[in-house]
Amino acid sequence: MPLPELIRRIPKAELHIHIEGSLEPELMFEIARRNGVALRHGSVDALRQAYQFSDLQSFLDIYYQGAAVLRRERDFYEMTMAYLQRAAADNVRHAEIFFDPQTHTGRGIAFASVIDGISTALRDGPISSRLILCFLRHLSAESAMRTLEEALPYRDRIVAVGLDSAETGNPPSKFTAVFARAREEGFLTVAHAGEEGPPSYIEEALTLLRVSRIDHGVRCLEDPPLVDDLAARRIPLTVCPLSNVKLRVFRSMQDHPLRTLLQRGIVATVNSDDPAYFGGYVVDNYLAAASALGLQEAEVRTLARNSFVASFLPDDQKRGYLREVERA
Repeated sequence: MPLPELIRRIPKAELHIHIEGSLEPELMFEIARRNGVALRHGSVDALRQAYQFSDLQSFLDIYYQGAAVLRRERDFYEMTMAYLQRAAADNVRHAEIFFDPQTHTGRGIAFASVIDGISTALRDGPISSRLILCFLRHLSAESAMRTLEEALPYRDRIVAVGLDSAETGNPPSKFTAVFARAREEGFLTVAHAGEEGPPSYIEEALTLLRVSRIDHGVRCLEDPPLVDDLAARRIPLTVCPLSNVKLRVFRSMQDHPLRTLLQRGIVATVNSDDPAYFGGYVVDNYLAAASALGLQEAEVRTLARNSFVASFLPDDQKRGYLREVERA
């Protein structure tokens, strides 16, 4: 079977997807018109042309503008369902989805409107899913704690808490108390670390936040003992190749360390991050990495296996998906 066909057909899980980052310009404009929100860019084409980012912050500036069109439960439902249908077309069988409630509650949108819209779509969607609440690290730890408390009535819908937004100057240690409280309340923990931030942020996420996996984590290679530790402890990395190149973490896909991570024994996975902004969903990321890095069939199968191994699915469901990967 040709490798591109295998990539399309093999069952996959996606573990690093920001649902607000899946809002395609066409749907963004449709929701904006419905809600009477004026967008800075006058057309879908003009908006897409603005997706030229120099770093993480330049992306976040336009990302938050796009999220501002989301006002009602229906908006969050439609955005989430559009992603789930697109993921299913890539044979993504399971997705663990980030959402950023502070992006919305900070502008007066009720927490209930956000989570009801998203979780109803997850219930109705064509694939299995879990929901992860992310705290915005550029905001205060006090704001994160208030958000955690707002989430407690909905704990049956949320599997884990995470940490995203601008990494530089906002180390995981800033949120030690918040994550301790989240663990006490029964949530699993993940965190973005080692994308723009240094390898020490990965160490902090592991030791202080006690995360189950690291989102991004690509700068771990700057610290060989850390790489050895990640490999020995089987700590997964949710890697986002197209995102890393689009945000200038690496100059080109040929420079991306995905294959090196696999060779060092890291449980690396492939994900799309914010696919509406970065030019590709999961299959696009696999195809780009395979082409640029010369990935072989065995490595593609390893990445697909890793995606289920690293998930928060029960072990029996993991085993079922892993059997499907072997048969693909």
